[in-house]
This record gives sequence, structure tokens and C-alpha cells, in this order.
Amino acid sequence: MDSADDLRLLLASRHPLIVAAMEDESRFMAFVRRAAQLCGFPVWTWSVTQGLRRDGMTMQMGTQDPKQALAFIAAVTDAGVFVLNDIRPALTDPAVVRRIKEIALAAQPGRSLVITGPTAEVPVELQGIALPWTLEPPSKEEVVALVRRVVADLTARTFAVAIGEPEVAGLVEAVQGLSLPEAERLILRAALADGTLDGRDVGAVRNAKAELLESDGVLELVSTDVGNLDEVGGMDNLKRWLAIRGRGFEQSAKDFGLEPPRGVLLTGVPGCGKSLVAKTLARTWGMPMVLLDPGSIYGSYVGESEARLRSALDTVEAMAPVVVWLDEIEKGFAAGSGSGDSGVSQRVLGTFLRWMQDRPPGVFVVATSNDVEKLPPELLRRGRFDEIFFVDLPRSDERRSVFELHLRKRRRDPAAFDLDALVGASEGFSGAEIEGAIVGAMYRAYSTGSELQTQDVLTELAQTTPLSRTRAEDILAMRMWAQGRATPATAAEERPPAQTPSPAGPESIPRMAGPGV
Repeated sequence: MDSADDLRLLLASRHPLIVAAMEDESRFMAFVRRAAQLCGFPVWTWSVTQGLRRDGMTMQMGTQDPKQALAFIAAVTDAGVFVLNDIRPALTDPAVVRRIKEIALAAQPGRSLVITGPTAEVPVELQGIALPWTLEPPSKEEVVALVRRVVADLTARTFAVAIGEPEVAGLVEAVQGLSLPEAERLILRAALADGTLDGRDVGAVRNAKAELLESDGVLELVSTDVGNLDEVGGMDNLKRWLAIRGRGFEQSAKDFGLEPPRGVLLTGVPGCGKSLVAKTLARTWGMPMVLLDPGSIYGSYVGESEARLRSALDTVEAMAPVVVWLDEIEKGFAAGSGSGDSGVSQRVLGTFLRWMQDRPPGVFVVATSNDVEKLPPELLRRGRFDEIFFVDLPRSDERRSVFELHLRKRRRDPAAFDLDALVGASEGFSGAEIEGAIVGAMYRAYSTGSELQTQDVLTELAQTTPLSRTRAEDILAMRMWAQGRATPATAAEERPPAQTPSPAGPESIPRMAGPGV
């Protein structure tokens, strides 16, 4: 059911008061007029500048004042849909609120008041009477139609247009999730920059969209130009699972009766590649990635935080298929938070949990956490995520892959280094710590005017105290939590059993063991 049909049902079932959230006023009014026409109701609109007027007629004199406009509406005996644009500031006036309530309670057949604004938050005084309703983001069909219209308009205006079906598809993907006016402005801006519209403008539009999404600080379009999963060392269990689940987005999987995968939680030792997996996953699956920062959701006004989250989630849904990344999710949804914020954190968490349970197909959530024990248990319940994986310190073969990866990344031939010595000296190091040692060794070599040698890296490793020693107890606690709760991202090596950590290093910390997937 589309938004127009949904609104038509609300009007036909005689809801006297609707609080509507919308960003695109012209699209919203088109939906209202379509729904009202199907019901046989005339449409009236009000704004503080234009006053009250019926479609196709002139303004009713003196109705710019909301109290006068509401008095006029109360006197109208015919059916009609009365759209009150941006009347929320006037709701601080008790007389305005009372008049709206009286009109709604009168329940005159065929008469509906529609209060518009950026959110569907129902004022406290009108709760129990008003029904919240949100205009859905543009569908893919609407976006395709917009892109084709803009391309046709630019062609008619003698722009140099070199756009085929692949470029049209690229532009559609680039603007998906934006309102139609925003999408049109970004495409026009790209074309006007050089007087042409071609394949290069797809990237320009995507970059402009990233800037637009980042303007409110909640969403960030993440560059996925970081390689693919095959270039991530180790984590065979996790990569195998992702390869299998990734096929769930195919049409043949839908025909087979499968639903697309919903999400995965990656927890474990910091610096071991959780964030890298998240970014390479989007590249491997050929999807855009959006970073959702839960910590930036919170606002200073009542209802603002929940509204910001809902708006961000609406945008995410409109971008599907999409990968949504929540980095260090415990910082935004920690258990026990909210005791001093009048329940805002709990309401935000509740909104997010409902969305996690009910989110539409095509939105894959990958969350990373360095301290999963801080997360509320309801977030870890089955159904929120398809699977929880534990990412441990890299094994010896994985450390070899990490050394090879970062040496090649810096234009060095791994064969020129004693990898066995480097692997042996880096026991208990995370991938990030290994990279840091290579970078430090390169600075050391550069400062002396010599080429990078194995000994330079060994020296850096010897001078580095890894996290496995400074936070041995924490890593043990992570592994103990993961036993029976999470699937190991990679098979564990055989290690001598030990019960307590010691300053000797990671050998004393029993690695997580578990079957593959």
C-alpha cells in the first residue's frame, strides 16, 4: 500500500485529526489531493502567509491568524480536508489547541484536520485524539521517473548529455534516500558545474549526497573503496557466512523462498579488523554503506532525539539495498543509560529496537562492538541480528597475511622480509598494532636514509606493548562472554589451557574455541 492509499483510508474512515510528518511539501500535497479526490472531499490549505483557501478559490480574508482560520473551519458544514501547514508554533496558545480539539471532537462526517511539520510527534494536549502519519520516502519508481525527467529537461536545454541506462541506474542509486527536490537539485548542480551530464557526474552526485547526509551529523555515506573481503586476512568462518548470506539478496533466492539477510554483530578485541570487515562487506556485495552514529542522535528538545532517529531510519530504508554500519554501538545504546535524561535514552533504544525487528528487506545492519557486555540484552536477542561473531587476536597464519597486506600496501615485496621472524615476534598483537609497527619501522628507516628491513620492524615490535598484555584481564573477560554466545570469526588454534592472565602475554589467555560455520 502506498502513502496515498494509506492516507485515503485514514480520510475515508473519518479520522478527524492527523499529525503528518513530511519533508517535501509539494509531494505531500499531491498525495493529499489524490487521496481526497478518491474520497470525494475538497482540499483546503492554510499557512500563516497565505491564510485559508479552498483549492481553486481565493483566500478567505483575515484567516492568516490561526485562531481566525480555525473559527472559519469550525463554521464550515461541508466535508473537507483542511491542511494546516506549519501551525505547530501556534500550539503554544491554549486557545488554538482548544479550538483544534473542539473541531476534532465534533467529528463532523467527512471533515479532517491535517497538521503538518517535520515530525509526526503528537502534542501532549492532542494525544488520544490525533493520529500520527508519516509520508514515506520516494519509491525507486518515483526516483527513476525523476531522473529520466531531469535528463530529458537537460537535453532539451542543449546541455551535453551522454547518459545511457547504466548511468541512469547510477544516478538513481546515488540519490536514493533523498527527497525528490533534493535529488533534482544535486543532479542539476552536477550538470551546471561543467555544462555536461555524463557518467562522471554519478560520482559528483554521490559526493554531494554524502555532504548532505552529513549535515545533520547522524548519517554519513562511507566510501567503500577499501578492497573486498578476500583481501581481509583470516576470519574464515565469518567470511564464509557472509559469502553464503550475501546470495540472499539475489532474485533467485527470493524465488526460492528466502528473505534477504538482516544483520550481524561483530564483537571482540579492539584493532582486529571488525571495522575493516564492515567496509569491505559493502564493497563485496556491491551496496552503498551508511554510517549511523547513535551518539549524535540526541537533541536538547523533547521528542527531538526520537524524531532525528526516525528521520535517519526513513532515509536508510529509502536507500535499500544498503549496508548500515553502527561502529562501537555500545557508545550509543549502553545498558543502564538514560537514568538521568528523563528516559530519552530508553525511548531512543525502544525506537531502534522496533525498527531492528520490523525493518524492511534490503537493509543489512552490521554493528561492531569492543565491549559487548555494555549492550542491553534486548539488543542481543535473536531476531535483531542473524548472527553474533567474536573476532579474536589473529593467529600466526593470520598475522602473516596482515604483514603481507600492509607491506604490499606500502609498495614493499613481502618476499624480501623474514615473515617467520615477524610472525613469531608479533604473538598477541592485533592487526592495528602490526600495521603501527610497520609504519613506525618505515619512519625509522626513512630517518636514516636506508631501505626498510626486517630488523626495523622487529625493533618496533619489541618496543611495543600490545593490548593483549596491557588489557589481558579485559580480553579474557571478552573470551569468557563469547563462549556459547557468539560464533568465532576464525577457528581457534590449539593452546595449553590456562585460567588466569599474567604479564607474560597472550599465551596465558585461553583463546575462544568453537566450531566453524
